[in-house]
Amino acid sequence: MSSPSPAPDSDTFVATLDNGVRVLAIALPHVESASVSVFVRTGSRNESPRQNGISHVVEHMAFKGTRTRSCQQINLDAEVLGAEVNAHTDKDHTAFHMRGLARHAQAFLPMLADIVMHSTFPEAELERERQVLLQEYAEEDDDALAAAYKLFDQLCYGKHGIAQPVIGTRRNIERFTSDELRAYVQQQYSAANVVVGVAGNIDPQAVVQQARQAFAGLPAGSAHQTTAPAFLGGFAARRMAGVSQSHVVLGFPLPPLADDAHHAGIVAAALFGEGMSSPLMDEIRERRGLVYYAACSADVADVAGQFVIEASMAPEHVDEFAVEVQRLLRQQAQAIDAQHLERARNQIAVRRLETLERPFRRIEEAVQDLFVFGRVRPRGEVAARLGAVTAPQVQAVFDRMLASRASVAIAGRVRQGAQSPWRALSG
Repeated sequence: MSSPSPAPDSDTFVATLDNGVRVLAIALPHVESASVSVFVRTGSRNESPRQNGISHVVEHMAFKGTRTRSCQQINLDAEVLGAEVNAHTDKDHTAFHMRGLARHAQAFLPMLADIVMHSTFPEAELERERQVLLQEYAEEDDDALAAAYKLFDQLCYGKHGIAQPVIGTRRNIERFTSDELRAYVQQQYSAANVVVGVAGNIDPQAVVQQARQAFAGLPAGSAHQTTAPAFLGGFAARRMAGVSQSHVVLGFPLPPLADDAHHAGIVAAALFGEGMSSPLMDEIRERRGLVYYAACSADVADVAGQFVIEASMAPEHVDEFAVEVQRLLRQQAQAIDAQHLERARNQIAVRRLETLERPFRRIEEAVQDLFVFGRVRPRGEVAARLGAVTAPQVQAVFDRMLASRASVAIAGRVRQGAQSPWRALSG
């Protein structure tokens, strides 16, 4: 096991255990709480179609009993310390969390290790939790914006695993067995794919020693590899009964996180649609009143990136919305306004500060760095690269997007001929 050594940020320490588990400790003396998380680099993109949704089911079921603790004992052990215990699943990872008093941070580590390494997935608990999962599936399936996003991901990436929804399919949720859950964990939960993160008023040396004891039994395994998907593009629509609004998600490819060019994509998204003075919000919402909700973001991950615009509106406004969005995109490809570029840079800087002032978000960003770069990038390095993005670089982002085939998905109330105004973008 390596000793914890400071990363370029003096408050951040990383150590690698003998089996390959990486331990991230972020010392924040001004924070009296502590966030402790275990990230496993497996999610819906690592599943076969028959497995789709199993990572999410495992996340739910991990709290339903281990070799030594019942579901009730797991909850009580956390709550008697005043701690919150939670988890989440994404396309590229599954994570388990505890947050409480800083003096209890080391006690959280064996509790989380027990959940990650020794869950038993009892059949009776699975049958009860299956009903909860099916209700969650139904709620998401009834959500028109969520439906648009499912279509959007399929348009972007086709049959690639990254296009699969985290929630999975109803058929799979109804079918999964305890044996399948145990087999998936045995296959996917290995030390090479685990980062243990702790942030708060902590002693990094003590955290690493406790993590070594708690996670030493995790098999070493090998790092999961995911091939980069091709961005396909196209148009799709889903009519949903009982929905009176149209929900649109459209987007273009961006470089992945490891490509330095992704910084310009982040700035482009902020310039185009972050804040009420941005071109998207000012023109589409404030001046024209075409939408009641809109947002623009750059979703940049390890193997792919997306420039995404989402909006909700009355069906009769969809055609005009399509025309105006395309006009605004072309406008940015022609010239970048200096004041808007300054606004975007400053908004990103403020947003990053807000993120980095929250212990869990510090962990989350640092863990992503460890998975992608094998190191934690200094905060100053990231800020400098974003701040150095130039107007020609942002303009080039819009040029490349308009030269590619967009993905456009509409769900909810869909009018006949909905594809027509989007043909110039989606092909």
